[in-house]
Amino acid sequence: MEFGLSLPVRGPLARPDLIARLAAKAEALGYSSLFVSDHVVLPARSRSVYPYHPAGEFPGGFRQDYLDPLALLGYLAGRTRRIRLGTSVLIVPYRNPVVTAKQLATLDVLSGGRLIVGCGAGWLEEEFRALAAPPFAERGRVTDEYLRLMKTLWTEDAPKFEGRYYQVSEVHFLPRPRQKPHPPLWIGGHTEPALRRAAGLGDAWHPIGLRPPALLYPPEYARAVERLHGYARAAGRDPGAIALTFRAPLQLWGPREKSPGETGLLKGTAEAVTRDIRSYQAVGVRHFVFDLPGPDPKAMAETMERFAEEVRPRVARAR
Repeated sequence: MEFGLSLPVRGPLARPDLIARLAAKAEALGYSSLFVSDHVVLPARSRSVYPYHPAGEFPGGFRQDYLDPLALLGYLAGRTRRIRLGTSVLIVPYRNPVVTAKQLATLDVLSGGRLIVGCGAGWLEEEFRALAAPPFAERGRVTDEYLRLMKTLWTEDAPKFEGRYYQVSEVHFLPRPRQKPHPPLWIGGHTEPALRRAAGLGDAWHPIGLRPPALLYPPEYARAVERLHGYARAAGRDPGAIALTFRAPLQLWGPREKSPGETGLLKGTAEAVTRDIRSYQAVGVRHFVFDLPGPDPKAMAETMERFAEEVRPRVARAR
């Protein structure tokens, strides 16, 4: 069982000093991974529905700082030594796939093979238009093709690719990533297209849950895994080769503290959160990524410490 953290890359906490402190603390506390999210521009007005909020509203609104994930990962690669670094998730259709493959390969080399490439197809239609990206309605097909192209560039001596959206041949693509055959691809999303993408192209499934309406309680997660495995077998892949991960908010407080907010899974005392983690472990989850309580940096650091000291040893003893 591994545990990672999502770093604050937008809004008032998107400060290099704070991010560096949180990253160093996570590494010192023995966390397995750190993740950053992805937006390039945010629209002044939008009709798009954010899929992880009950009212479809984007947290913090659209007028806020948002750090570039790939540049930030380069910064973090230089500020850490052991902890794995990833995107949760990189919106694949936003960028030229050859340039993106180059940036990701470089990050894997510079970090000593610590990169995790979390991938998604995107949800914000206005952002697609602002970036002159491929059509929003075709984002799923574009994502699948770009991922196949990146794998070709990362693994073949004389890469050649003929796709609907991109073609490349007669080039050298060096250096290759440090990890072989390539950095792991964690496929985000909980929809059927996302499950099929994870089954056909992914090294892991990486959904977000416990943020209404995307809940993914353990029974729902287990049913999704059954479908994922069915898609994998249909694609000629071993279902066991696809790792199961889960990203969700974490709130943790002491046994004599009054609940600071709503209750639910991964919200409560160390005993309660341990039970919740074991319930997900029972349906196959092996890597959690936690969203820390914001916007208070002190509360974020305390949650990191408390989880590492009070919850993680309980889960380790249960193995």
